[in-house]
Amino acid sequence: MQKVLIANRGEIASRIIKTCKQLNIQTVAVYSDADEELPFVKEADIAHRIGEPPVNKSYLVIDHILEVARKEKVDGIHPGYGLLSENGEFAKRVTEEGFTFIGPLHSTIQKMGDKVEARKVMQQAGVPVVPGSEGGVDNIETAKELAEGIGYPVMLKASGGGGGIGMIRCENEQALVQSFDSTKNRAKAYFGKDEVFLEKCVENARHIEVQIFGDSHGNIVHLFERNCSVQRRNQKVIEESPSPVLSEKTRQAMYDAAVQAGKAVDYINAGTVEFIVDGEENFYFLEMNTRLQVEHPVTESVTGLDLVKWQLLVADGKPLPLLKQEEITSEGHALEFRIYAEDPKTFYPSPGQIKVLNWGGSENVRIDSGYDEGNKVTPFYDPMISKCIITGQDRTEAIEKAKTFFSEVQIEGLKTNVGLFKEIIGEKEFLDGTYTTKWLQDYLTANRT
Repeated sequence: MQKVLIANRGEIASRIIKTCKQLNIQTVAVYSDADEELPFVKEADIAHRIGEPPVNKSYLVIDHILEVARKEKVDGIHPGYGLLSENGEFAKRVTEEGFTFIGPLHSTIQKMGDKVEARKVMQQAGVPVVPGSEGGVDNIETAKELAEGIGYPVMLKASGGGGGIGMIRCENEQALVQSFDSTKNRAKAYFGKDEVFLEKCVENARHIEVQIFGDSHGNIVHLFERNCSVQRRNQKVIEESPSPVLSEKTRQAMYDAAVQAGKAVDYINAGTVEFIVDGEENFYFLEMNTRLQVEHPVTESVTGLDLVKWQLLVADGKPLPLLKQEEITSEGHALEFRIYAEDPKTFYPSPGQIKVLNWGGSENVRIDSGYDEGNKVTPFYDPMISKCIITGQDRTEAIEKAKTFFSEVQIEGLKTNVGLFKEIIGEKEFLDGTYTTKWLQDYLTANRT
């Protein structure tokens, strides 16, 4: 490929541009009116306005993006993450127009995007899934009957959901009744269909995911795991690799299950198999993310690999750069912190102009930022300012470097969650690595009331 259009914005657009430049691939950015002054627009070789700030008038308008692709005669289109990245129809139209979609096949995206269908595929492949309904649940009476058999608490989930959206924990029948219709309505609004299903709520859970990569020649490998259990309202806040307090036996079993999951759908390009792990280290398939993850720099930091480069090579029809699993190694420890423009007490977005942005002088820190000093964080998009990835020879060293880093960071003009990170990295449960997906929410409840 000689010319690539990036159908995304912010830090992930900048990230993709960086690798494209290293490979001498020309880049085309698309932007809304609200993003005209952001770094990614200036970093790209060519940039085109595609609409007004709301995503349904710009970044989600497939026709606008394809119009630019045709005008610029690009070879491929990279969807980044979020927005259209897991839209099977977008991937299909990209290929029908004669462009290379830099991601998995549209049929894989559609199949894995339906969580009910994904569960069935994984069960047939022998990958363990969380006990739950065999398919979608149409009405509350059926839901109550199934929940009684599964056992409370249960998770009520939208089959088209993802990223923590469209799921709610129900402690008892009353909560299930109260949430059923609203969850279906939310699923219809967000994902275009109101199908929901039930799963057993795994207690004392950890959220651990395995990065996989496949090519069009039938090769599939894993690139180790990431622990994403520091969450608030089912949204990831900190990710790390390798996962603390996980036995080597379970780790290897998860790698094998993730590769098996990839083989079950003939997976091509970058993907992530997400698992939930209980206190006894039983693990279950949650979902497959058919795209590059927000937290992919964690994997890059411990493997020394460039996942975007791999994506481009595989999309170009080439085999994986490393075909043998034993050629891929993991060294040291990496932590990723998602810095958001948000109120530290209410956690509501805090848009505004970044008047001061100083990352300090810490070493071994990678900053993937979507903003420069002077830019405005607008209310139209996810308020993530940057991802800060900190590495060390081991977890203890990485945490110590994180403490130094956050003591030096200066962001002024808007509110951020930097203070929260300073708290987290000093807490015993985090330092011990024993935290679960509930830990941060429980901590906030106890310390913010």
